[in-house]
Amino acid sequence: MTAVALEPVRTWPDSVPPENRTLGWDVLEWTSRYLLQPDGPDAGQPWKYTPEQVRIVLRWFEINEAGVFVRRQGTIRRLKGWGKDPFLASLALVEFCGPSRFGGWRPDGTPYAVPHQAPWVQVAAVSRDQTRNTMRLFSPMCSPELIEEHGVDLGKEIIYSARGGVIEAVTSSPRTLEGGRATFVILNETHHWIAANQGHEMAQTIAGNVGKSRGGGARTMEITNAPLPGEDSVAEQTWHAWSKVAEGKARDSGVYYDSVESPPVDLADPDQLRAGIIAARGDATWLDVDWIVSTIYSGVMPRARSQRMFLNQLVTAEDQLIAPADWDACAGDEALQAGDEITLGFDGGKSDDATCLVAVRVRDRLIQPLGAWERPDGPAGDGWEVDRYEVDGAVRNALERYAVSAFFADVALWESTIDAWSEDYRDRLLVRASTHSAVGRDMRGGLQELTAANERLVSAIENGQVRHGGASSPLGRTLRRHVLNARRRPNRFGLSFGKESRESGRKVDAYAATLLADLARHRLLESGKQRPRERSGAVFFF
Repeated sequence: MTAVALEPVRTWPDSVPPENRTLGWDVLEWTSRYLLQPDGPDAGQPWKYTPEQVRIVLRWFEINEAGVFVRRQGTIRRLKGWGKDPFLASLALVEFCGPSRFGGWRPDGTPYAVPHQAPWVQVAAVSRDQTRNTMRLFSPMCSPELIEEHGVDLGKEIIYSARGGVIEAVTSSPRTLEGGRATFVILNETHHWIAANQGHEMAQTIAGNVGKSRGGGARTMEITNAPLPGEDSVAEQTWHAWSKVAEGKARDSGVYYDSVESPPVDLADPDQLRAGIIAARGDATWLDVDWIVSTIYSGVMPRARSQRMFLNQLVTAEDQLIAPADWDACAGDEALQAGDEITLGFDGGKSDDATCLVAVRVRDRLIQPLGAWERPDGPAGDGWEVDRYEVDGAVRNALERYAVSAFFADVALWESTIDAWSEDYRDRLLVRASTHSAVGRDMRGGLQELTAANERLVSAIENGQVRHGGASSPLGRTLRRHVLNARRRPNRFGLSFGKESRESGRKVDAYAATLLADLARHRLLESGKQRPRERSGAVFFF
């Protein structure tokens, strides 16, 4: 039998910066000399990173032409047992007394690293037990040479060096953390950091402390498993923030998010499951794949937990409308072509809600986002309002570029603009959105029709009856985020959708626009008015 091989899903290209743009090579040399393997069959031997970890080190210590770190906030998300704690412990020791800061340039143009003059390393978690996962590693990892040269005093919860360096364990007491000037902070197991245990407040306090570090250069690194959807943990918040950066919807402030996960697999198929685990583990070959498979099949662990722990997959929340695997399975390389017959859906906002335009191709139900406008995160979003002229231009461009047979737009906040679209293009549209408008379709009414449309679309996605193009593009990522943000909302007519909560910042407007475009296509097909397909011009004789 041929073994199944799967490519992992990565959030970051598996490449490294040029040799003259990273301090990582000095870090690698130092760790191999001064650190030891803390446990396992190689315990006590010189520390050695896996090739995957080497690449992470080189990326994490990337600098620009001025010697400034390119990345200031990092996240390592891996499956259980990958070695996140030992890996971060090694970085903590580098920050504590190793070559962790830019020192200058060698004659050959490569940079060299020097120790921080006043290192203050914190290992933060929401419980003392979690900090111990990392703190207990420092003693076996420090070689006698390291202890002697740097005068290291190894304590259980605080470690000192002769020149004043500190590594300390801190837990969820945000007020006691306020005002600290740590130079490097490990945020341990942030999938456990929630509002109830002060994890949110603690993360915000750490971010504030790092932001005011003297001379800059202070950084944080999270380690986490795949977070539980809907729990609103710090790990989940970080994922959503990173998603916006990856889409180009938020400014990249130096975020490094490194996750390797299994692609969608059939857990009931042992060969697929084994291949998924191998894809997610990377070169963490000490993980026993067969043992993990037997653990998953034992029935002790819920399916979703197995996916998060051992495949590093973001799973479906209990009330999530569409599963990530179902949506991703519909991805394709197709794209709309000028002149294609399409239907359009539009859901507009003003300042808080997003404004989205989505097309569905009539002949094959290909979904393609054509525009998405969202308020930027942070100070850049203060006073932000959607540019109505830009949106109007995008809509009119779509109406001119494609053969638009139906266009359904939610009227809320956009009545006058939608009236103009209706007046200008009503003669081209084959199906009216409502009795009152060729384009306007108020989503606050017609609940029965919208519910049926939602059920049709969800079923089509689950059964692979739709396709969506440009999944890796910024617009494709935005559409995916909005689709996966949508929650199940049953009503007296069936299954509808909504946001996580009325106040939630996790938008669903692109899904709403997709639903309207798909409803427009359904109405068009029911009417029998779709445009005739162009013929090839070939003549056949029989």
